[in-house]
Amino acid sequence: MARYVIKLGSAMASQDAVLAAVCDEVARRRAAGDDVVIVSSGAIARGLLVLDRPSRPNTIDELQAASAVGQGKLFRLWDETLASRGVTGAQVLLTSFDLSVREHYLNARRTLQTLLSWDIVPVVNENDTTATEEISFSDNDFLAAQVAILVGADLMAVLTDTDGVYTADPRRDPDARLVPEVRDMAELDALQIGHNAGPMGTGGMRSKVVAAEIAAAGGIETVICSGIRPEALTRALDGEPEGTRFRAGGARYSSFKLWLKYARPSQGTIRVDAGAAQALRHGGTSLLPVGVVGVEGDFDVGDAVDVTVDGEPVGKGIASYTAAELRQVAGLKSSEVRERLPRAGEEAIHRDHFVLA
Repeated sequence: MARYVIKLGSAMASQDAVLAAVCDEVARRRAAGDDVVIVSSGAIARGLLVLDRPSRPNTIDELQAASAVGQGKLFRLWDETLASRGVTGAQVLLTSFDLSVREHYLNARRTLQTLLSWDIVPVVNENDTTATEEISFSDNDFLAAQVAILVGADLMAVLTDTDGVYTADPRRDPDARLVPEVRDMAELDALQIGHNAGPMGTGGMRSKVVAAEIAAAGGIETVICSGIRPEALTRALDGEPEGTRFRAGGARYSSFKLWLKYARPSQGTIRVDAGAAQALRHGGTSLLPVGVVGVEGDFDVGDAVDVTVDGEPVGKGIASYTAAELRQVAGLKSSEVRERLPRAGEEAIHRDHFVLA
């Protein structure tokens, strides 16, 4: 049995033929005993179609209003199309807050796992109407990667209006070539991968590549392929050459460290010296106050903070001190820290609560 996450952006989810073809494939996979999660954008696009507005608005209140118009219609279409193929769907709405708070993150994971154990196909979207910040998942590319990690997917398929990642924009450069496989994200550094999205979307190929990188860090293979050709999804899920396949990274990080690295927003920065950076990168040690040379921001105990050396990222961790406390003890040895802050712990960031950049 395999577990798949299939992601459609607004351009794909707004096409009924694409949606129907995806449901055909989902029904086939479910009949074979596989689990499938759909991550679907398109609430705003559906709302704008109903409102007869040709382009995406720029203000948050208008975006949220359009989503409110379109969200129910979008899920009803998914639900009815799946049901006509003998598959039960369930609507799951998430926000970036749900993934940034550990308890909410675990609740979301339990809900998704339970739905899958009941042979139900979750249809996940961002809860745009209650988001208090800018619609932020880049047409749900990052959300799809987080969902793939949450459910422990074997493969994430990202459907788009091109055949995959090209060496340049194929619409502008006739010499652009499809990149069939990526084993190291550094291979893409020289490519002209753009941010441009369609009039209804917010993503672009760049956000899809970053989502593939996030999934790969969680040990999840990703394929970016055409959503226009129905056979492309079938071939991608079957492991056949199709689109651009991103091979999974080495061993999976723990779910906590993946959450910390990709979902938990940083509230400040701790600057460290070269020795502390070396120990964190290669020694697997905790960060002690003696290695701290500067503190930026106003964070609290339990907040996520970035760790840098000479302006370069080292990693990210959960602070054991407030910013004010750490400023008092920065550069001090452990014995001196105990004298100044008797109740403070030894580590500024414990190694179990730290992940490398």
